[in-house]
Amino acid sequence: MNQREIGKFISELRKNKKMTQEELAEKLGVNNRTISRWENGNNMPDVSLYKPLCEELDITINELLSGKRLNAKEYQENLEENIVNTIDYSSKKINKKNNIIFLTIFIIVLLIASLGILFLIDTNRMRNNKPVVFSTWGYDYVPPINLNVELLERTIRDYFLLRAKTESRNLNNEKSFISTKTYLIKEVDYDTTIVYMWVLNITYYEDNNIIKEDSGSSIPYKITLEKSDNEYLVVETEMPRDGSYYASDMKALFPKAVRNDMDKVHTDGTIERLQLEIEEQKDNYYSK
Repeated sequence: MNQREIGKFISELRKNKKMTQEELAEKLGVNNRTISRWENGNNMPDVSLYKPLCEELDITINELLSGKRLNAKEYQENLEENIVNTIDYSSKKINKKNNIIFLTIFIIVLLIASLGILFLIDTNRMRNNKPVVFSTWGYDYVPPINLNVELLERTIRDYFLLRAKTESRNLNNEKSFISTKTYLIKEVDYDTTIVYMWVLNITYYEDNNIIKEDSGSSIPYKITLEKSDNEYLVVETEMPRDGSYYASDMKALFPKAVRNDMDKVHTDGTIERLQLEIEEQKDNYYSK
């Protein structure tokens, strides 16, 4: 993996699209210094940013890691080497930071190899110059990073539950329930992680043996957490303002790929699933 060649490739594609470093940084939810470090070959994008970066530049992940556009023959020849290089790069990065996080990419590659799954090339998308990621049985697949997701999500839910309790009307039998959908987890550095998440919060109370809904909220959040002694702490939550500010705030807070997914929250069944989870929590709580 030649970081300098990859950096030159990113810079060339960005300029061809007439984007500044600041504009690309805004689309990916990073700062312009990060883009500069990539293009100078001093650093590589986090694996979690491979797909959104490739979508912005209209290339495949394989082409990104090769530092050039590939024809069909070169694509297949470079695929296996780039998988190994990605694993090697991620391992070195984790060891350098003394990070105890497991290398999920490596595990996934082993599982794929053991099951005999072949990586396929979506030729139609290549002809249209659209990004192609590793594909298994026709489904796009991007190897995730193990960022101790359960611990992160539990910390966030506990944070919102505590906040709801603080903001409650002090009814003795009032109870809040939280359900969440995580769209992207981005490790900024060893101590700082950003989570892009949709949070549904509904509060109930009991009145004469009847469970009544008191209040609720359904909001997209950019949540910043810091890690200390293997525990996470929510240090900042940001959400878009209502009304005419909503669109501009969404663009400022969330990467393009996350915004595209969040736009479907009311049509792809996400809200219904979150509501069902809260219903289940409520029923379990009040049935005791």
